[in-house]
Amino acid sequence: MSGTKNIAVLGSTGSIGTQALQVIKENSDVFCAEVLVANSNADLLIQQALEFEPNAVVIADETKYLKVKEALQPKDIKVFAGTKAIEQIVEMETVDVVLASIVGYAGLASTINAIKHKKTIALANKETLVVAGELITKLALENAVNIYPVDSEHSAIFQCLVGEWENKIEKIYLTASGGPFRGKTKKDLQQITKEQALKHPNWTMGAKVTIDSASLMNKGLEVIEAKWLFNLRPDQIDVIVHPQSIIHSMVQFEDGSIKAQMGLPDMKLPIQYALGYPQRIKNNFPRFDFLNYPEFTFEKPDLETFTNLKLAFSALNKGGNMPCVLNAANEIAVEAFLQDKISFLKMSDVVANTLEKMPFIKSPNYSEYVQCDKEAREIALQQF
Repeated sequence: MSGTKNIAVLGSTGSIGTQALQVIKENSDVFCAEVLVANSNADLLIQQALEFEPNAVVIADETKYLKVKEALQPKDIKVFAGTKAIEQIVEMETVDVVLASIVGYAGLASTINAIKHKKTIALANKETLVVAGELITKLALENAVNIYPVDSEHSAIFQCLVGEWENKIEKIYLTASGGPFRGKTKKDLQQITKEQALKHPNWTMGAKVTIDSASLMNKGLEVIEAKWLFNLRPDQIDVIVHPQSIIHSMVQFEDGSIKAQMGLPDMKLPIQYALGYPQRIKNNFPRFDFLNYPEFTFEKPDLETFTNLKLAFSALNKGGNMPCVLNAANEIAVEAFLQDKISFLKMSDVVANTLEKMPFIKSPNYSEYVQCDKEAREIALQQF
């Protein structure tokens, strides 16, 4: 592998971003942090910029611009602020790969612009494909842009497919840990607190993704993302609960053979794989030991208790703007739950009601997606 890959880390202060910077640091002969983008965590962004000395940084929160600029003045690092700057920064000629890890709908515009400017995408923002999968895949095709998945489940599917491009997929299995409330009934979930919901048994993630994992919405969003990443029909995607989180996902081919990708739950591995593809880069991550896991178990997800997964499949089957509505309503619901405004179970009700109330658009364009996202959020907010 000759030279280094210059990475733009969008969402550098978040869970994926901070782990990506660890990967970049440990492989400084292979990767360089060319651009760092953060939402409002100016202190951590400054700290990261002083350590990695990128070409440029962007802080979305314009009130923090001066603080960041003054702190980085001695280093001659370019500093920009605002959401428009995030969209534009990906155009930099020196950027090779854009790691899209801004959480939620907020990551859509910058990813679209990066594709238009023919940047390779390492996609950690599943909402991009959930909201506008048809538009994104069409754009990627038109611009001959590769999208490499960072989510552990989609990375697993991708790894299983390497060398199998000519062979047709019969089915994929996305594995789910089941989250902290696996096996609980709706009655059990009535009094759940955010502190309980934020304790994931296997993975360390940001608050939004952790709550989505507890409600199984995360798996629903992954189902929709998988449809677009791997060009699948909804009936080719299955979800199976695997509490040990060692098998990250599986592909079943037309001959009945199944390939699985396994490993300890560590997001640094799929991040490194996406950034380094097609090379596998040597690392010192902890290794899996079969004797520590004498049993793997599997079970069906409980769609009656965790209705979010059922709602996601329904939105996927209907298509059009419905996944966009699902995502918008869920972002509002999760934020409300984290602020103690609604209960754990109420989140699903908010999503279901919003899906019912929003008009259906079969093939939305970009401005219709933007409008749809805005309207869905307004409808969701009216429910508490």
